[in-house]
Amino acid sequence: MVDGDASSLHAPATNDRRCIDPRAGLQAMLDVLAADGYRVVGPVVRNGVIAYDDLTTEAEMPVGCSVEQSPGRWRLHHGTDSSRFSWTPGADSWKRFVFPARQEVLRIRRTDGSWTTTGPTPPDRPLALIGARDCEVRALSILDRVLLEPDHPDNHYADRRAGTFVVAVACGEPSATCWCTSIGGGPDPIEGFDLKITEISAGSGTAHRLLVEAATTRGRELLQRVPSVAATDADTAEAEAIMARSAAMMPARLPASELPELLAGTAQHPHWDAVAQRCLSCGNCTSVCPTCFCSTFSDHTPLGTDEAVREQSWASCFQLEHSHLGGRAVRGTTAARYRQWLTHKLQTWPEQFGTLGCVGCGRCTTWCPAGIDIVDEAIALTGGTR
Repeated sequence: MVDGDASSLHAPATNDRRCIDPRAGLQAMLDVLAADGYRVVGPVVRNGVIAYDDLTTEAEMPVGCSVEQSPGRWRLHHGTDSSRFSWTPGADSWKRFVFPARQEVLRIRRTDGSWTTTGPTPPDRPLALIGARDCEVRALSILDRVLLEPDHPDNHYADRRAGTFVVAVACGEPSATCWCTSIGGGPDPIEGFDLKITEISAGSGTAHRLLVEAATTRGRELLQRVPSVAATDADTAEAEAIMARSAAMMPARLPASELPELLAGTAQHPHWDAVAQRCLSCGNCTSVCPTCFCSTFSDHTPLGTDEAVREQSWASCFQLEHSHLGGRAVRGTTAARYRQWLTHKLQTWPEQFGTLGCVGCGRCTTWCPAGIDIVDEAIALTGGTR
């Protein structure tokens, strides 16, 4: 949805690269976006986790926060430094802002013997997303492929996605469950954004600055309206060193390009039953996944009214009724449902949409109450090793 210029992201320091103060500069950015009519959404600390919500001031954003993640575990730690983006995302994702968990799609009213039909009102402001990681930017791109497919576009998604301004953030502190480098991504966003922020220390060891890179025309225009100084070659070198260190913290675990072929023919593999002994079929993995798009529709008539409402809500392939056909569930066992989920993500998605359905964010592993790691299961199924 944005006009990315990936080549400009790896050039020597230019006017497209500026350094801003992590407080005053961020606040100016939020103010400019709000003045331009955007609904500004970004990270906040809520109920002990990093979530995404409406922002008005930079003070609402996390400061000095880091995150500990492992299978079935997510913990937020508060430090004393001034870092703004040293955390990794929680269960929340940008998906719910463009593809809500529940939304009204149709309302029918009877008035004086006639029927009128209305749809939802399109949003009055485009979104500005602050702090999207590479995995999250790629997840939005995958959703675009699915939900903006020319023959059958989701018009409600299109309305919400239109004009989205994306401020991406380079990931300097990946978590133990992150594996984006194995699946076509990395800590450094390359495309799909207007501005990219890399947090650097400016050589002081304690003070933090934000290196901001513009990738689109509107990104450059906005950056010109934010107080900044020109980035130096030293700033750029530090950012590149941070990205190299971050990538080294996520060694490749799976050969992404080979997964469709490796998983083909595993339908009767005994490991599906083994993982089913641990899987609760709770659907946590699908609810936190930034690319899962399955949904269902329901109609209801509010009591005491002459109207009917149709709602769309997220669905999960772990629900028994998800595969209900001909009077019964086709995938009646946990093993069958887990197989459907994993093979769709890593094997059959490319046949449908030309890309894998996973971005390596690790949410499904972190938020699984049984601590099931999708990478470990794929390795067990394909005979690979860590």
